[in-house]
Amino acid sequence: MTTIDQQAFFIDGGFAKPHGDDRLDVINPATEALTGSVPRAVTADMDDAVAAARRAFDETDWPHRPHAERAELLRAVGRGLAARNDEIARIMTDENGALYRLNTHTVGHGFCSYYADLAAEVEWEELRQGAVGPAVMRREPAGVVALIVPWNAPLALLMVKLAPALVAGCTVIAKPAPETPLDTYPLAEVLRDAGIPDGVVNIVPGDAEVGDHLVRHPGVDGVSLTGSVRAGKRIMQVCADRLARVHLELGGKSASILLEDAPLDDAIAGTLGAFLLVNGQACAALTRTLVPRHRYAEVVDALAAAASEAVVGDPYDESSDLGPMTCRRQYDRVLGYLETGKAEGARVVAGGGRAAGFDRGFYVAPTVFADVDNGMRIAREEIFGPVNCVIPYDTVEEAVAIANDSEYGLSGAVWGEDLKRAMDVARRIRTGTFTLNGYTLDPHIPFGGFKASGIGRQNGMAGLEAFVELKSVHVTPAQATALGYR
Repeated sequence: MTTIDQQAFFIDGGFAKPHGDDRLDVINPATEALTGSVPRAVTADMDDAVAAARRAFDETDWPHRPHAERAELLRAVGRGLAARNDEIARIMTDENGALYRLNTHTVGHGFCSYYADLAAEVEWEELRQGAVGPAVMRREPAGVVALIVPWNAPLALLMVKLAPALVAGCTVIAKPAPETPLDTYPLAEVLRDAGIPDGVVNIVPGDAEVGDHLVRHPGVDGVSLTGSVRAGKRIMQVCADRLARVHLELGGKSASILLEDAPLDDAIAGTLGAFLLVNGQACAALTRTLVPRHRYAEVVDALAAAASEAVVGDPYDESSDLGPMTCRRQYDRVLGYLETGKAEGARVVAGGGRAAGFDRGFYVAPTVFADVDNGMRIAREEIFGPVNCVIPYDTVEEAVAIANDSEYGLSGAVWGEDLKRAMDVARRIRTGTFTLNGYTLDPHIPFGGFKASGIGRQNGMAGLEAFVELKSVHVTPAQATALGYR
């Protein structure tokens, strides 16, 4: 494996030398070998990036260009990413340990074509009738935006923000996580080659210190974060001081609810896949399984057997169902939660520790806990690993109450042959995304959460609205006619 050593940041349309000399090492979580390194950003690097984005927004025609022109540039970015899809997927796999076959679908070029198409459908200007007369409603770019993304699906989570931000006419400072910065370098080359103007997109990997500096920067009009609740609270507090716009997509502790008539094979397969997604490191994972008490033993045995049969292995191996945790810190965190669950009195029926058969790598065995009470830490806190808690209930009302008894509200599923009853349960669960008899995350459908799972939505039209401000221009009927509005 070739080690990737990057020496610069992507600022103002080119690769700029860093202000500091320190480095960030990127460790392959499957082998614990060095994958590559990038410069460690300092606040002066972020200042340069914000200044470039500010110039591009305030002093160039970028925010005023026709939306169709920006859409065509975005299509060129999508083509560039698609042409390098396998290369980028390999970089991501060596950075974050997610399955290679999954990473080949998360490079993000689909977001480019989707938002380019959507730009042609949006009413960027429209005439509306008010109480005292008409007004022209304009959708205008929100300004200079900071996009902060985590390490679990790094490029997809960046592109789901970057694509609509570009179509809207914003300029961007992207901050990848320090664990997974390498995949943004081919993205930077694609942006440059596609003709994205200088300063419109700037990419500076960094740690929490430079991230905090970016969020505080007076040149930044809005912040979009995908990350932890702790990070979201911090960003919201900082942005409140200057009333910067905030979009937060945070954590989850989502429930898979099996009703009495749940199709067992489908429910077990769907729940398993949904808590092993991205090696268990997915905010929308189904990590609590709620089961009627009279079916409890049956479901526990079935889920434990399925989890025990899941193949932990090399993320490049087609037979692997999951790979390692992305970093040692997360590996240690997950193992710590497994010990907490045991200490709380939960019963391990599958997994429960490091995956067997590995001399190196951050591998955790898929773990199922039975005899779990919803008040236990393992049932309330986001573990962000391949861990599921099976909880019994006596009535559907109790199941709904347990599912809603969480600080989170991101995702969920219900399983039952009676679709009307299943839909009634879906209506009562306080989450932003829910599925009947399945587990679906659709990039064209709004995604986000209630409660501590975040503020706002991404994906679909809602993802574009996150980077748009509404302006009302009041006119008279005669003026509207003269201007050509109908």
